[in-house]
Amino acid sequence: MPVTSREVHLVSRPVGEPRPDDFSLVETTVGDPGPGEVLVRNDWMSVDPYMRGRMNDVKSYVPPYQLGDPMDGGAVGVVTASGSDDVPVGTAVLHSAGWREYALLPAKAVRPVDTSLAPAQAYLGVLGMVGLTAYAGLTEVAPVREGDVVFVSGAAGAVGSIAGQVARQLGASRVVGSAGGPEKKRRLLEEFGFDAAIDYREGRLEEQLAEAAPEGVDVYFDNVGGDHLRAAIAAMRTYGRIALCGAVSQYNATEPAPGPDNLFLAVGKRLNLRGFIVGDHGHLMGEYAERASGWISDGGLRTEETVVEGVDNAVRAFLDMMRGANTGKMLVRLTS
Repeated sequence: MPVTSREVHLVSRPVGEPRPDDFSLVETTVGDPGPGEVLVRNDWMSVDPYMRGRMNDVKSYVPPYQLGDPMDGGAVGVVTASGSDDVPVGTAVLHSAGWREYALLPAKAVRPVDTSLAPAQAYLGVLGMVGLTAYAGLTEVAPVREGDVVFVSGAAGAVGSIAGQVARQLGASRVVGSAGGPEKKRRLLEEFGFDAAIDYREGRLEEQLAEAAPEGVDVYFDNVGGDHLRAAIAAMRTYGRIALCGAVSQYNATEPAPGPDNLFLAVGKRLNLRGFIVGDHGHLMGEYAERASGWISDGGLRTEETVVEGVDNAVRAFLDMMRGANTGKMLVRLTS
């Protein structure tokens, strides 16, 4: 029988930092699944920095959100009604129809996940695209070699906190992370195993990086852009590799941000700066999942989550995540 569901709509295009009134919480009725469809009760949903770009009406690698329509994003839940023999009632599934309590989807649009191996929400984080992003960036985009010095910005966030630990597992001799505030700096050192940590809010970014990596940096995993990318270029060793994953410092900019004014150093240092999208590296998922499971089991990969309760707080979770309020993966729990 049909169910009542709440979902978040984008109702205006943000200018600069999004505001709560750019969104609306809408109650709707979701019908029964037809042949080849499933009805999913969403238990967890993800909020991610890339979603900010989808709020602009511009062409990108993912389509923009449409005004007045439900937003979407990663979610995991349980099938409560099914018109498909391949995905029976009770199956835990991963899909992209987040930002809502219930989703009616083609059965081919969901992927069953094994919650006996890991909690459901892990497939939105360390065992999902978040973890794969870190792994792909450090194996195919800017490969870590034995003995490398690795620098990670946004190091207390979902991707960054995993990237620092993966770098260690891949043979890095020294891992340096940047995060905002003394508490995050402490956690990088004491909980995530970084060798050195920078609090970018203290300023002197290039000086702090030079102190943390006095012999220079071989690999930089960039989640921030801006001044962090400039500092990394200054610190890179010859033939260094930079994985351009994100530029969260610029996502709310209302004017084009200038590029690093020391980019010319990339010529003499023969640097490789490469942007990447995790969707291009899906072939690594099986390999990564196997290795990550082992690292988690032996304590070499620790995961962290920041959890907000309820779809009615999903917008707040997104805004807080964009302001750096989370440690590890920011998640919204949709069921108690």
